[in-house]
Amino acid sequence: MKKFFSLLAATAIGMSSFAQTGGKISGSIKDGGNQKVIDAASVSLLKAKDSALVKVAVTDKDGNFSFENIKEGSYLVLATSIGHTKTYSSKINITTDALSANAGVLQLVPTEKDLKEVLVTSKKPLIERKLDRTIVNVDASITSTGSTALEVLEKSPGISVDKDGNISLKGKAGVIVYLDGRPSYLSGPDLANMLRNMTASQLEQIEIMTNPPAKYDAAGNAGVINIKTKKNKMFGYNGSITTGYTQGRYARFNEAASFNYRNKKINFFSSFNYNRNHRGQELYIVRNFRDAATKNIKSIFDQQTTMINQSHNYSAKAGIDYTVSKNTTIGFVLNGFYNPSLWQSNTSTYIYDPNHNLTDITTASTENKEKWKNFSSNVNFRTKLDTAGQELSADLDFIQYKASSVQPLTSSYYDNMGNLKQAPDVLNGTLPTNIKIYSGKVDYTLPLKKDAKFEAGFKTSFVTNDNDARYDSLKTGYAVLDSGRSNHFIYDENINAAYVNYNRPLGKKWSAQLGLRVENTNSNGISKGYTYNAAQDKFVYTETKFKKSYTQLFPTVYLQYTANEKNQFVINYGRRIKRPDYEDMNPFVHFLDRYTFEQGNPNISPQFSHNIELSHTYKGFLTTTVNYTATNNIIQQVLEQNDHTNETYIKKANIASAKQIGLEVTANKSITKWWSGNIYANVYNNHFKGLVNNEQISIGITTFMAQVQQQFKFKKGWAAEISGFYRSKGLEGVIYIKPMTQLNAGVSKQILKNQGSIRLNVRDIFAAGVFKGYSKYGTVDADFKNVNDSRAVSLTFTYRFNKGKLKAGSSKRNSGASDEQNRVKSGN
Repeated sequence: MKKFFSLLAATAIGMSSFAQTGGKISGSIKDGGNQKVIDAASVSLLKAKDSALVKVAVTDKDGNFSFENIKEGSYLVLATSIGHTKTYSSKINITTDALSANAGVLQLVPTEKDLKEVLVTSKKPLIERKLDRTIVNVDASITSTGSTALEVLEKSPGISVDKDGNISLKGKAGVIVYLDGRPSYLSGPDLANMLRNMTASQLEQIEIMTNPPAKYDAAGNAGVINIKTKKNKMFGYNGSITTGYTQGRYARFNEAASFNYRNKKINFFSSFNYNRNHRGQELYIVRNFRDAATKNIKSIFDQQTTMINQSHNYSAKAGIDYTVSKNTTIGFVLNGFYNPSLWQSNTSTYIYDPNHNLTDITTASTENKEKWKNFSSNVNFRTKLDTAGQELSADLDFIQYKASSVQPLTSSYYDNMGNLKQAPDVLNGTLPTNIKIYSGKVDYTLPLKKDAKFEAGFKTSFVTNDNDARYDSLKTGYAVLDSGRSNHFIYDENINAAYVNYNRPLGKKWSAQLGLRVENTNSNGISKGYTYNAAQDKFVYTETKFKKSYTQLFPTVYLQYTANEKNQFVINYGRRIKRPDYEDMNPFVHFLDRYTFEQGNPNISPQFSHNIELSHTYKGFLTTTVNYTATNNIIQQVLEQNDHTNETYIKKANIASAKQIGLEVTANKSITKWWSGNIYANVYNNHFKGLVNNEQISIGITTFMAQVQQQFKFKKGWAAEISGFYRSKGLEGVIYIKPMTQLNAGVSKQILKNQGSIRLNVRDIFAAGVFKGYSKYGTVDADFKNVNDSRAVSLTFTYRFNKGKLKAGSSKRNSGASDEQNRVKSGN
């Protein structure tokens, strides 16, 4: 015991001696902008030789700090504070002759740094991964230059686009696309058309969420893609001008301009974009019509179609955020586009007997003169209720789509020698559309103890969809109403939703997030038209009405485990719904030729899916994910045919069930200072089982998909990128898609003191992005090939101007309109 007390005394004496001989470094921290002291700033003492950390301190209420008992040597002081750039002191020496030193007053410059002479040169990574989403920073990709928004999506991890522009995520259809946090209300070919008329220069980020939190609408079997457009983040004024030229088969042009101004009270943002699109396309379809009993071939239809699409897209956006008080902001946003287009198609169909002898030839010439107009407005409100982070926000939206479409179709019939058999058929279609969407939502956030957070909110939306299609046949020079094809479709829908979400850490290694959303749907539809009455041998006016009302629960669960600094695991589950697109329920008929057309189906019901994912992230750069999805009442595009008239039509239908299991690997790595790469690989099995065209089917396939992007940064502002993707044979509903590949390359150069940039990009270098596939079930036996105008060279110039200060922590406004806008079809 005496030895213990002797040792304790010796230790105390030694410590006392060290305290008497150790050095002291002190100083203070001030804001470099307003010269006010900064309390609670973090101060680190580093060794000057290798920047090794020695001690850490925090400034007091007067902005002062000190380090005591410092050994002899040379040191640096590092000061940091939220909203400021870090700063270092000059070298400080502690010696036996100078045991005390003063670092002086260290100035922390606010992040709102004057950018008049200094340009921001930091660059975001191309791919970022968060707990519940993957983020693609569009400007980080050179090969996005001159691309459309749809082409940018096609290059994003896990996303694929089919021949009609339908978007799939991880091999699953039913993706909901948001624009700046609000649903686009578009779907299918019309969503694709809008995205084709948006350029990459308008985009800032793409957020990919396979299992979105409860705050988002439950719509979207495969998840949600949120496209964020560029917005003002600076005090003062700033803007950009972009002009681009693309040469594919035809020339294409795009121009864009933006101007933004922000001060302490007002944030004004605006943009205008013009895009002239001119593309060609060829479609080849071979159909074998078989006997329903024997399955023997009765006739062969060899169809060859040439299509040209020309469009002009004018879009504009303007908004203002006004800071009412320190905690309250209100905002107004106006959006709109005008998209006149002309789609032209010429088809030749060669009809053969079972021995492949030519019997007949049919030609069809059609065009679609279409004008889409869109206007949307948003009013938003946001207030912080206290200093702890309690927040309340609200959004009101009104969106309208109006379209006029005139579609003449002329069909001519010839024998095998090319002699005209009868007078040509002429069918004129007039298809006006008027869609109005009203939406409102309120969100509440409450931070709790132990870093927990509670969120809740509700939303309601009302949609009216009025489509009045009239078809006239020209006979003997006079227009006669084609009662069998004309139709007036009116659809109204109301969705009411509420959600709660709770997340918190469960100790040092575990964290969880639980959410529950309830959605109540009420819809009414009426189809007015004429149907043929065999007993009366004439068309009789009829009205078909339907009414649906249902309430469903949609839970979401996230559980995260951080094993150590290198390994992190996340498991998540979510239930989703996919409601039919408005146009898919509309019994309109869209003709390609006399034997091929597309038709809506008012009897479609919503589909429901269960999604579960387990992912592992290693060292923050390598993520492996296993996913499983089970879908009931799945909505898919199917081919159906009338064996008596030899007509084939495409429509959406519920084809029972689908299951998918998949494995994906994502790697994002900076290989050297000048070389970084992103690799995405996914292998999945899709299996569909159900009743199609009165035939029981059970089909499935395993598909492999890979996407690679390699970026290179050189001296003097030069950079380059190579990207591409490969997809093996796949299955989309009942249509098998053959393997596809694409390779892109680009180079860029910063000019005009980094305020300007020139980008040159070649897309689909080998013109290998050709869709080939087939569908064989029951009496359906069809092969197709779709050759798009995918190979193109783009040259883009962008000039950025600014006079102001960068605003830290600026965020985008997400409005309340979510699922509804995705379900509108606007455009070709």
